[in-house]
Amino acid sequence: MNTIEIFGYFGAILIGILLGLIGGGGSILAVPVLAYLFSVNEKVATAYSLFIVGSSALFGGIKQHYKGYVDWRTAVVFGIPAIIGVTLVRHYLVPVLPNVLFSIYDFEFTRRMGMFGLFAILMIPAAISMLKKDKEREITGAIKYNYVLILIEGLVVGGITGFIGAGGGFLIIPALVILANVKMKIAVGTSLIIIAFKSLLGFFLGDAFTMTIDWEFLIVFTVLSLIGIVIGSYLSNFVDGKKLKKGFGYFILVMAIFIFYIEFFVNH
Repeated sequence: MNTIEIFGYFGAILIGILLGLIGGGGSILAVPVLAYLFSVNEKVATAYSLFIVGSSALFGGIKQHYKGYVDWRTAVVFGIPAIIGVTLVRHYLVPVLPNVLFSIYDFEFTRRMGMFGLFAILMIPAAISMLKKDKEREITGAIKYNYVLILIEGLVVGGITGFIGAGGGFLIIPALVILANVKMKIAVGTSLIIIAFKSLLGFFLGDAFTMTIDWEFLIVFTVLSLIGIVIGSYLSNFVDGKKLKKGFGYFILVMAIFIFYIEFFVNH
């Protein structure tokens, strides 16, 4: 094991610690850690990230369930189209994407640029969601579903998750509040269950059938992330999660710029 890989495994623990401390966002580091510290390609990085993100979200979602913050009916209604979206992308689209998507004169726009470029772009609204102050929207009345918009939103978010390997909680939580009239605390807990099942099922129904999985590495990385969640949950008793969340938001913005620079200027 070389020094870079040691940093990579430390990154796995850090992902979990951040998830335990601030309740989300840490998993967005999975793709950069896999790609830049373990040098795996874009297909493998996004696939492994789905498994890591899904496992971490399931761990957190179960904890939220026991606190009473998961609405399972809502998770099913939103989860089914999201699972369909991520599975279709991972099983049918990603395996057939060519290495070079298109070229303009001497410039070749590669599959890696497309996947990591979109990932970097979506890191920006994810960071902004962390920088904003949490505002509890006034919710009145029972939960109700706008099924047409939920279907569209689920397919789109699932497709994006499948393409970039990130959970998309910053997209799911507002959708639960706006499209289903769900209270914020319930939306946060329910989103973890949705992220868990769409990520894990997308991985098992898509990538497990189309690529060779290094299970030993993936299990070790995931277990380290889960250990990090336990550590982070303990540290949350002593650390101000809101201040840390804001700082992490700025860090994600820097990471987005770094990924874009590496993929479009250095590697190209």
